[in-house]
This record gives sequence, structure tokens and C-alpha cells, in this order.
Amino acid sequence: MNEPPRPTSIRPSSGSDPGPAPLGPIVIEAWPDPVVDQLGHDPRSSYVEQFWLPVLGPSSVWLLRRLSIELDHRPSGCSLDPAQLAADLGLGTGAGRHSPLMRTIDRCCRFGLAARSDDLVRVRRRLPPLTRGQVARLTPSLQLRHQELQDSATDRHVRAAQAARAKRLALTLLEIGENPEATERHLHLWRYEPDIARSATQWATDRHRAAAVAAGTPTGDTAA
Repeated sequence: MNEPPRPTSIRPSSGSDPGPAPLGPIVIEAWPDPVVDQLGHDPRSSYVEQFWLPVLGPSSVWLLRRLSIELDHRPSGCSLDPAQLAADLGLGTGAGRHSPLMRTIDRCCRFGLAARSDDLVRVRRRLPPLTRGQVARLTPSLQLRHQELQDSATDRHVRAAQAARAKRLALTLLEIGENPEATERHLHLWRYEPDIARSATQWATDRHRAAAVAAGTPTGDTAA
């Protein structure tokens, strides 16, 4: 994953602590990542509510949701008043370096969901799936639900791959002269499920007919 500069930890500086001095505006930017952005989950999704919430905590989840909304409206980034943001999230009115809001941002950084450097906070637009260790910390019922969700996603991927292969086979059969009825029958013999075989044959027939029309040649037996 594309990593920004290591986030600055929100801790007291060495020496005397000047106290809870208020911070200036916080600049929020998206933290892009090609893999996570494609496979991850929106902070407002059911996945995050069910599985990230008990790992990350409610304050951090609500923060990520709020920042996602802000970035929806201003994708290039925005500047937020930390005191107003804290109040909006129910984190009090403090906006010092050790306030609940800053600790919440720091927690998101520790989980790799945000990165902070001075007044700049880069935040993930999508959250990755839980790691195996994080899943192990869920309650048994949530672990079971997470496994069922993973199994369902795997089934969908397998089915999508089968459908793609069936389409390629159907198109090849039509191109070598088979008609749609024979093409679908071949797919049945090759043990593709009836709905996949039917859908693939229809897709290939439409594709083959369109190519024939574009080339100005008759479609022959491929006509529906």
C-alpha cells in the first residue's frame, strides 16, 4: 500500500508541558491507495459498523464517517475547526493536543486508517478488511458472521469467474459456426449451471451478431 510519511504521534513534548493549548484548523485530505480503495469498505458501510466498530471504537468510526462525508463534498481536501468537529462528534469542546478528538485521530493513525503530520490529517476513504488477528478479537458470534460474509464473497467471485469463462467459450463456439441452441447445450455438457449457460449464450449471441452487422456479413444460424 502507498504509505505517506510516518504519522506524528500525538504525545506531550519533552520538558515542560504548556497545557491544553488550542490547535488551529486541521487540514483533511484523502489518503489514496489503489488496492484498499478497490477492495475496502466505506466507513459508513454495514461491514465497518459490524466488524470495525468493536475493534476501533465508536469515536474513531464516527470520526472516519464524518471525514468521509466532508471529502465527498470537497474531494480535494478541506480545513476544519477542531473545536467544532469535536463538538459535532460529541467529544466535548476541547481542542488541545491531548483532547479526546486528538486521541481519536491518534487511534485512527495507530490502525493505519489515517496519518497525521502537524495540522495535516490524511484519511482513508475506504477501510481494509480486518486482519486475522483483528477478527480473532471479535466476539464468537461476530467471528462466525465475518466468516459467513467471507464465504459468501468467495462464492460470488467463483461464480463471476465461471460466468466470464462461459462467455468466452460461447463466443468461440458461435465464431466456429455453432448456433445458439448447440452452444448452450455444449455449456451444459461442460457442467456450467443452466442460468450461467443461458446468460453466456445470450451475451455471446448478441456480441457475435453485432460484430457480423458491423462487418456487413449475414449472421446465419446465430440469429436469435
